[in-house]
Amino acid sequence: LLLKMRFDLDQYINLRPVKLYPGVETPLAKRGPEDIDFTIIRENTEGLYTGMGGTAYKGTQMEVATQIMCNTRKGVERCIRNAFNVCRKRNDKKMLTLVAKTNVLTHAHDLWWRAFNEVGEEYPDIKRDYNHVDACCMWMVKNPDYFDTIVTCNMFGDIITDLAAIIQGGMGVAAGGNINPTGVSMFEPIGGSAPKYTGQGVINPIASIGSTKMMLE
Repeated sequence: LLLKMRFDLDQYINLRPVKLYPGVETPLAKRGPEDIDFTIIRENTEGLYTGMGGTAYKGTQMEVATQIMCNTRKGVERCIRNAFNVCRKRNDKKMLTLVAKTNVLTHAHDLWWRAFNEVGEEYPDIKRDYNHVDACCMWMVKNPDYFDTIVTCNMFGDIITDLAAIIQGGMGVAAGGNINPTGVSMFEPIGGSAPKYTGQGVINPIASIGSTKMMLE
């Protein structure tokens, strides 16, 4: 239902602040709030999540299953442009990292790479950076302080935001927004509800508070 809402309301930006708050534990040794403070912008309405593809000869040895990574120039460019704008407002570091896999996804992520650099020409004050997605996962654990703002596709964003959540203290701390900059947006704690903990006094409300803060902003 949430996925359908994102598509129907054209909430093409998934915005994920990644911030370690004082007093919250991180599994990363010798890291503190000054080291973990970056933002991830995930394209939210295209890629592998469109449902394009299909199955033939299901249940037989000849079965074929396909899932299409659909990227449009419009969808990629508007996400990248939003990321440059977010990066410009964040702080003085002003570095936007594209996370993709251009060496393997030579068509889909070539579009991302070209759009990233073409749009980037309009933002001379922002440094352009690139990580393959596997390298991003490594650096996020080894040197989280390296990152400022990240922009990435739907599938890779889904994966790296969970990694980012655990280094900021867990899914119960992470807040996010599904945003249509000119329409209706939706804000939520990333971990959702936790009914099994009801009444135990152990639920941390910071993700709900953070989501509300994002909504008000």
